Amino acid sequence: MTVQEQAERARTAALTLSSATRATKDAALVAMADALAKSETAILEANQRDVARAEANGTSAALIDRLRLTPDRITGMVEGLRQLATLPDPVGDVVRGWTNANGVRVRQVRAPFGVVGIIYEARPNVTADAGGICLKSGNAALLRGSSSAAESNAAIVEALQAGLIEVGLSADAIQLVPGPREVTNELMAARGLVDVLIPRGGAGLIDTVVRNSQVPVIETGVGNCHIFVDAAADEQMALDILINAKTQRPSVCNAAETLLVHASIADSFVPKALRALAAHRVTVHGDSRVAAYGDVVPAEEQDFADEYLSLDIAMAIVDSLDAALQHIRRYGTGHSETIITDSQTAAARFAAEIDAAAVLVNASSRFVDGGEFGFGAEIGISTQKLHARGPMGLPEMTSTKYVVTGSGQVRR
Repeated sequence: MTVQEQAERARTAALTLSSATRATKDAALVAMADALAKSETAILEANQRDVARAEANGTSAALIDRLRLTPDRITGMVEGLRQLATLPDPVGDVVRGWTNANGVRVRQVRAPFGVVGIIYEARPNVTADAGGICLKSGNAALLRGSSSAAESNAAIVEALQAGLIEVGLSADAIQLVPGPREVTNELMAARGLVDVLIPRGGAGLIDTVVRNSQVPVIETGVGNCHIFVDAAADEQMALDILINAKTQRPSVCNAAETLLVHASIADSFVPKALRALAAHRVTVHGDSRVAAYGDVVPAEEQDFADEYLSLDIAMAIVDSLDAALQHIRRYGTGHSETIITDSQTAAARFAAEIDAAAVLVNASSRFVDGGEFGFGAEIGISTQKLHARGPMGLPEMTSTKYVVTGSGQVRR
């Protein structure tokens, strides 16, 4: 089946989904969750084959971690679908409404996009999350996963489609788009059939989609996330947040990648930070000022621009809050930026002047996540400024339309 044929079938399914009741969509989500749970063995076996191929091809440990499924991760996928079923349905929500002097009533209401294409790398859990979120928000999904997760994604989509069929919805509502690299180009060219594309993955993938797609794109960005330890920081708090943000799951976009330390507390804090990071097997790429406190990899310019997605972190000492802000403006990717401080003045300036999807004060960047924000599963974290920014939950997977109701009024 060609991409065009899949997209046409998705459009037909989207028509049904656009008017499906919440009860129908929630029943489908529960059935999809049940089917995933029943298919755990088959999914894990498919994933083991994907992982074995990736390891044989010399894939990095960070990407292997993103690719690998475990019983706990499958349980997380199942629970994510069940949680989605408990969340409010955004379709039809009134964003705003009023009645004009002539009696015409105007309402802006949420409506599905229609057909959503998602192009993503490795992480097969995205397949279940994206399929579920698109369904709940009334959208049909065309899922273009990477070849590295081909068998895992196929097994997951088979289970999701079984759940759809069980409640009487079309399996075309969630489709996997297989095939060679050229298929991605066809998906990006499907304007008029696909309403929006969302890329999830590394900088190369995102840049390719943004630059080449004829279909409108919601850009999910890479995460060169910074932690700035201010002069007024609680040092133990800073250490706890640093270790959590860097090591709790280093291969994800909201993990910390750069640590900036105010020079006035460097003598006290930097040695503690180096010991704590070493205890967690984190390699520090430090500037010359950091190197004076311990054994680090000498940092070059690129080290401060990299999204490591591994147990590596760049580290620099800065002379002021202004210097920290300047560093983040230069190297940040607009994802998530953190300040550790007891100064309300410093926190307020940081929050006001940092241009990012999320700004955190005395909290780990690992909280920048749809589930942690209470949205349920997320489609990704948008770093652009149009339509949606930050974790994209159900409301962000809708557009709006105006419903205008009168009683025979005509314009004069």
